[in-house]
Amino acid sequence: MDPAPEIAEYSGSMISMDDPRHARLRRIVSRSFTPRMVERFAGDVTVLARRIVDELAERVPCDFVEHVAMPMPLRIICSMMGVPDSEYDGVIDATNMILGIGDPDYVGPAGEDRITMLREKFAHLHALMGDLGRLRGKEPADDLVTALTHANVDGESLTAVELARFFTLLVVAENETTRNALSHAIALLTAYPDQRALLMADVENRLPGAVEEAVRYATPVTWMRRTLSQDYELCGYVYRAGDRVVLYYTSANRDEAVFEDPYAFDITRSPNPHVGFGAPGPHFCLGAHLGRREVTVLLRELYTRLPELHATAAPVRQRTSFINGIKSLPCAF
Repeated sequence: MDPAPEIAEYSGSMISMDDPRHARLRRIVSRSFTPRMVERFAGDVTVLARRIVDELAERVPCDFVEHVAMPMPLRIICSMMGVPDSEYDGVIDATNMILGIGDPDYVGPAGEDRITMLREKFAHLHALMGDLGRLRGKEPADDLVTALTHANVDGESLTAVELARFFTLLVVAENETTRNALSHAIALLTAYPDQRALLMADVENRLPGAVEEAVRYATPVTWMRRTLSQDYELCGYVYRAGDRVVLYYTSANRDEAVFEDPYAFDITRSPNPHVGFGAPGPHFCLGAHLGRREVTVLLRELYTRLPELHATAAPVRQRTSFINGIKSLPCAF
């Protein structure tokens, strides 16, 4: 269903827009959120990965999601945006509820007013970015909020609401894709020891393929809904303007016409044209480069320093249809 009006007020980011509104926003943010910009923070990714693995070595056995997969992407995106460490727990809490609105572990009993709770979490993220945006407008710093606040493309800049919606999209997307890709990677490499052996025999050269296959096989974002703006015929089926349609990324990533033996987990799969970050086109994930880098750097650090790391039980899955989420994964080495 369409989001409630009080939620749509906060969640209407460019991911749910058509051109020309989508093209305008993407043009502005793309000038700042680029692979080159991500590379500027590459050292932060490596430093954080090493610190996480240092702590993991002292802590195991532990929950991989809580202590490894969750801190990595959100700490990086908060660092890039210039969000202070004191706000980290609030951001985690908000993103967990936004993604896990159907999971009682995140939102409580079904009788509670979940719309109000969800609105409060969106409002928290918007207020945080509103305050930071105003501060960076007056006191620029070396962070992404400064770049976005001062970005001007063809005379156009982001409004305060657009900046807040983009930040919310970034932190939620980082949580869902990177966190779950990391968690699924550990679970999969535990469940398929032959693939783990292949990786360990040549970590440096096989890791990129392992990352791509983990994203394909797990498909962290399960679906996206759209509303047709015009009549359209596809594969012999006629769809009408106004119809609600759902794109199942999991189905695309198991397409027998594209992937040989699509239900096999194969880290040597090549080519691997998965749509785990969305399909090619105007809505391809802006953070794909960052997500790939985070997963690659952290897995390299884990498997070179803790080569016996493995899951010790089946993952506890998030109760939601939208995200193929893992909320708990016991691990040891």
